[in-house]
Amino acid sequence: MSTKTSQKSKSKIDKEILLKAYELMHTAKRMAEIYDENKPVAAKYVHSTSRGHEAIQLAASMQLDAIDYAAPYYRDESFLLGIGMEPYELMLQLMAKKDDPFSGGRTYYNHPSLKREGMPTIPHQSSATGMQAIPATGMAHAIKYLEGQNLLEGDKKPVVVCSLGDGSVTEGEVSEAFQMAVLKNLPIIYLIQDNDWGISATGAEMRAMNAYEFAAGFKGLKRIQANGSDFADSFDKMKQAIDHVRKRKGPVLVHANCPLLGHHTSGVRKEWYRTDDDLEIHAVGDPLPKFHKYLVEAGFEEKELDKLAKAGVKIAEDSFERAVEAADPDPEDVMLHEFAETPIVEEKGERKPKGAEKSVMVDAALHAVDDILKNNPEALFYGQDVGGTLGGVFREAANLAKKYGDERVFNTPIQEAYIVGSTAGMSAVGAKPIVEIQFADYIWPGINQLVEELSKSCYLSNGQFPIQSLIRIPIGAYGGGGPYHSGSIESTVLNIRGIKVIFPSNAADMKGLLKAAFHDPNPVVCFEHKGLYWSKVPGTDDAKTFEPDEDYIIPLGKARVDQEADQAMIDAGESMVVITYGMGVYWAKEASKQFEGQVEIIDLRTLNPIDWETISESVKKHGRGLVLTEEPVMNSFAESLAGRLNQHCFEHLDAPVKAYGALNLPAIGLNVVWENAMLPNAEKVAKEIEGLLAY
Repeated sequence: MSTKTSQKSKSKIDKEILLKAYELMHTAKRMAEIYDENKPVAAKYVHSTSRGHEAIQLAASMQLDAIDYAAPYYRDESFLLGIGMEPYELMLQLMAKKDDPFSGGRTYYNHPSLKREGMPTIPHQSSATGMQAIPATGMAHAIKYLEGQNLLEGDKKPVVVCSLGDGSVTEGEVSEAFQMAVLKNLPIIYLIQDNDWGISATGAEMRAMNAYEFAAGFKGLKRIQANGSDFADSFDKMKQAIDHVRKRKGPVLVHANCPLLGHHTSGVRKEWYRTDDDLEIHAVGDPLPKFHKYLVEAGFEEKELDKLAKAGVKIAEDSFERAVEAADPDPEDVMLHEFAETPIVEEKGERKPKGAEKSVMVDAALHAVDDILKNNPEALFYGQDVGGTLGGVFREAANLAKKYGDERVFNTPIQEAYIVGSTAGMSAVGAKPIVEIQFADYIWPGINQLVEELSKSCYLSNGQFPIQSLIRIPIGAYGGGGPYHSGSIESTVLNIRGIKVIFPSNAADMKGLLKAAFHDPNPVVCFEHKGLYWSKVPGTDDAKTFEPDEDYIIPLGKARVDQEADQAMIDAGESMVVITYGMGVYWAKEASKQFEGQVEIIDLRTLNPIDWETISESVKKHGRGLVLTEEPVMNSFAESLAGRLNQHCFEHLDAPVKAYGALNLPAIGLNVVWENAMLPNAEKVAKEIEGLLAY
C-alpha cells in the first residue's frame, strides 16, 4: 500500500492521455459510489471495484494496442475503461444482463472476454486467484512461437499484460508461469497490484516478501517498481516495461503499490475487518487527488479539470440508469455455447487403404501427430520428455523434435498445470497445441487449469473463446505398474463439463480420433491405454490394425459396433450387449468366446459426447446390457451410464443393466498379484455375462 509520492516522472505524456485518464478516474470513482448507493440492485451479484488502483490500471491499459493481449483480474475495472470499454457495458455485466458484451450475463463483473476490433484481445478470465498467470504466459508463448514461424501479420510486436494481486503470487501456479516466461524468454508483463490486503489477511500474514522481492529468484525476469497511486510514475514505468517487451528483451514484472479504497467485494465489506486507522492511511494514497495536484502543477486549469470531472460523473450516472432497465437473458438460451461447433461431422479417408500394413497403437499415434505437424504450421507439441531424443517415455513422439525443431516439439519442466493451462492462451492467439501428461496419475496438478480455465471458457465467454486444446494422457494398468502409473481417472475428467473425452482402443481409431480431436475447436482429452500401445498384453492382438491413410478421420461422439450378435440369438431373447472402451473391449471379446453369437460389443471410442442413440438402441434390442470399465465401479462413469440406461430403457429390459469394473480401492498394489486381484479380466467378465444371460 502506497502513501508515498514518488519523484515526478520526467517522461512526456500526451495532453490527451492525461485529460482522458483524469476523466476516467472520476468515472471509476463515481461508478463505485453508485454501486454502494444502490446496493439492493448493484450488489445482487458480487462485484469488486478498482478504487485506489485507478492510476496504475489506466497507465497500463491506455498504452496497449489492438495487437496486444491482456489477462486482467477481477478488480481491473479501470483497466477496462482504459482500453475503451464503456461504463454502460461494464454495468450490463455488473447486473448480468443479456447484452453484457463479455458473457451475456453468465459471469461476474470485471471478468472480461473481449474480441473486438481496435482493442486488445482478452480471453475468458476466471475468478480463481492467480490462475490467469498460466494462460497469459501461454499467450506469450504462442506469440513467440508464431513469430518464429513467420505466422503473425504486421511488423509491430504484440505484448501480453497479465494483471495479478500481490497475494496471488504465493500460488504455485504463478511460479510455474514465471519459470516458463524466463526459460523461454517470453513477451509478457506481469503487473502486480499490491494493496497489502488479501481478503481479511494482511500482507504480513500471507507472505515473507512482496512480489518484487520474490521475483528476484527468476533469472531473466526484469523487475520494475512503480508508485501505483501516481499516474505519471505508473505511466512511465509501464512504458519502460512495454518498450522492453516489444523489443523482445524478455519478460518484465512491474510491482505497483496501491491503496485499497473500496471493499474487497460487495459481499465482504471493508468496515467488517479494517480499522479506522488502516482506512485513514489508505485514504492518504488516493490516486485521484494526487493526479489532480499533478495536473494543476503541470499547468492545467481548474475549470478544464472540473468540466472533465463532471463529464466522468455524468456518464457513470446515465449509464447506470440505462443498465438497470436493460433486458435480462432469455432462459431458453441456457444450453448455448457448451461447445463450439466442430467441422468434423463424418468419417472420411480410408480405414484400410490398399497396401496398408498393420500398425500398433503407439505408432499410429506417432504418425497422426506427424501428419498434423506436417500439414498445420500453427501446431506444436509439448510435455515432459516428449522433445529431444527420447520422444516420450513410450516413444510416442520419437524423432518428432528432430524432424520439426525444438520450437515446435519440446520438453517442459515438471509442470502439469502449465502444460494444461497454457493451451488456453495458445488457442486464444491462434496456435494449436497438442500436449501430453506423462501418466494419468499425475494429471491432478493440472486439474485446476482444466476446470477453471479450459472447461468454462466457451460457455462463459458466450462462445467467443472456445479453447482448441488436445491433451494426451497415457492411462490404465498392466504388468505391475503400481499405484502411481496404473490409474484410470476418466470419471473425474468426465465430471468436468465443457471437456470432450476420447478413448481409442485400436490403432485405426487412435489415428482417426486424434486427428478429429486436433481439428475440434474445443478442449479434448485423449486417454491412451498403455497396455494397448504395443499389443503385448495377451488377448489384445486386435488393437494392432491396418493403418488408415493420411486423410482418415473419425467424428467424435460415434461409437463402433466391434462385434455383432447373431440375429437368431437376438430373436430368441438369448443375447446381450457389452458397452465398453479401452482394455474393456478385449476383456469382452475374450469372454464372449464362451457365448458364441450371443454377445454384441460396442466400443464407445468417445466418452463425451457419448453416442447415446447407438447405445440405447442396442440395449433395447437385446434387453440385457453390461457396462464394463477398468475403473473402480462405485460412483464411476460406467455406473452412471448403467443407471441412465436402466432409467430410459426400463420397459425393454429383461434384466437390469449392470456396471462392472475394478474393486473399490484407492490404488493398485505394485505386485501383479494385487493388480490381478483388483482389475477385471476376461474370466471375471465371462461370469458377469453368464449371470446376465441367465437372468
